[in-house]
Amino acid sequence: MEKVLKDQVEVKVRFGEVDSMGIVWHGNYVKYIEEGRESFGKKYGISYLDIYANNVMAPVVNMNIDFKKQVEYGDILVVETEFVNNPAAKIIFKFCIYRKSNMELVATAESTQVFIDMNREMVLYPPQFVIDWKKKVGL
Repeated sequence: MEKVLKDQVEVKVRFGEVDSMGIVWHGNYVKYIEEGRESFGKKYGISYLDIYANNVMAPVVNMNIDFKKQVEYGDILVVETEFVNNPAAKIIFKFCIYRKSNMELVATAESTQVFIDMNREMVLYPPQFVIDWKKKVGL
C-alpha cells in the first residue's frame, strides 16, 4: 500500500466572501484550495518558496471543483489536501472541504500544477528536487 500524504487546515468564511444570496460565491473556493496547498507545502517541505529556490515555478493548469452543499458567512471550513503521487513532471492534489461544525462534505476538488523554468518554458521531466523530496517523505 502506497503512503498517503495529507494535511488539514481550517478556514473561516468571511463576510466579503458571500454573495447576495448569503452563500459563499463559487470563486472563493479557489482561495480555500490555495490555503490547502500552502498548508500542505509548509507541512511537507514543498512550499512555493521551496519550489522557487530550485529555479522553477509551478503554475496551476487545471482545477475542477464539485460543489456539494452551501456554505455561509461564519462557517469554519476544514480543507483536507492530499498529494497524488505520479511519475510525471506535475503536482496533483485532491481536496475535500468540510463544514467543521458537523464535518459535512461541502466540496471536492482537484488541481494540477506543472513545472516551468525561469524562462517560463515547460519542464518535461520531474525536477531533481522533486525526486529527492519524494524519497525524503517516503513516496
